[in-house]
Amino acid sequence: MIRKEMIAMLLAGGQGSRLGVLTSGVAKPAVAFGGKYRIIDFPLSNCINSGIDTVGVLTQYQPLRLNTHIGIGIPWDLDRNKGGVTVLPPYEKSANSEWYTGTANAIYQNLNYMESYNPEYVLILSGDHIYKMDYEVMLDFHKENNADVTIAAMPVPLEEASRFGIVIADENKKINDFEEKPEHPRSNLASMGIYIFTWKVLKEALIAMSEQNGCDFGKHIIPYCHEKGQRLFAYEYNGYWKDVGTLGSYWEANMELIDLIPEFNLYEEFWKIYTKSDIICPQYISPDSSVERSIIGEGTEIYGQVYGSVIGAGVTIGKGTVVRDSIIMRDTVIGENVVIDKSIIAENCRVGDGCQLGVGEEAPNKLNASVYSFGLVTVGEDSVIPAGVKIGKNTAISGSTAPEDYPDGLLASGEYIIKAGDRV
Repeated sequence: MIRKEMIAMLLAGGQGSRLGVLTSGVAKPAVAFGGKYRIIDFPLSNCINSGIDTVGVLTQYQPLRLNTHIGIGIPWDLDRNKGGVTVLPPYEKSANSEWYTGTANAIYQNLNYMESYNPEYVLILSGDHIYKMDYEVMLDFHKENNADVTIAAMPVPLEEASRFGIVIADENKKINDFEEKPEHPRSNLASMGIYIFTWKVLKEALIAMSEQNGCDFGKHIIPYCHEKGQRLFAYEYNGYWKDVGTLGSYWEANMELIDLIPEFNLYEEFWKIYTKSDIICPQYISPDSSVERSIIGEGTEIYGQVYGSVIGAGVTIGKGTVVRDSIIMRDTVIGENVVIDKSIIAENCRVGDGCQLGVGEEAPNKLNASVYSFGLVTVGEDSVIPAGVKIGKNTAISGSTAPEDYPDGLLASGEYIIKAGDRV
């Protein structure tokens, strides 16, 4: 096997529980984003744009759509005889079989894969962030500092720093200390969960910490390397980076794409975002319809009005319908004379004629107030909403619902309908 200077290991097994019903049947990295893409397209595109042609994708939770999407890596030019993209699910070993129990444990279970390339450096990535980064520049920084570990970090407001792993670095960006979600942070440089390790350092640390339950980079591997006196450096990143792990941040990141001058630009020639594109017919916008400041996917038919929204491929929006500030994912059909405000509707849903989504005053969600918040209506994939019902804010719907599920034709703000078998 040809030796690779740097390979990437992309952690894509996330359950994404804070996205609620959006991830009841799909891993978070496979959730649609920006009408055309899936979240994992962004780190994969970063890899090929950075000249990294060997990527191991570690999957676990609900991997089918992710595996189908990645395939053999053709859209990202990662279909290679030597290297390319390899999907790495947990597998049965001779002595036992175990799930990936932490970020570092997942990497440890794939030591043989990394060993087969005997790289000089290993790049560790998360599959659920939206950003553009040239990893080659980060590698140059790693080499210049003769680092053992380089952590990508970005400045965050000090009042938010306790939500992150925080690095404390000197004027040369050498890390003196590392704190995982500290109550009283001593710095505002937050770890982005992107690491470059010199291979022999990573291998030694993974083996040494392999018995740790739920072995994790932030909690175990980074502190271990620090205690062993390894050279740790912080690579400061000041571009756009979004963790779309909550419904609010996911909705917000999509809405930012339709700004007149978006902070995160999908249209740059020199840093393209690649994805698996189906061959579908062009979009159709009827003469009586109206579309303003929106992204409209291919194969979509619009007969109503769409304002400030992100509409996926193959969606139908019926006559007399008004959609505002919403995300509607691919192959969903919205009936006629529907009003949709500030909603996220997942793939392959059906919304009956005359429905109203996002009505009334906000109320905390009774199932999970921290997940179903931000004033959103969230509808999981393959859901059916019958004609003529009204749905309040901070609500969740998953499954095929019937008129009798809506007392007096209303799902009040803060309520939910989760059909049996769906995860909440």
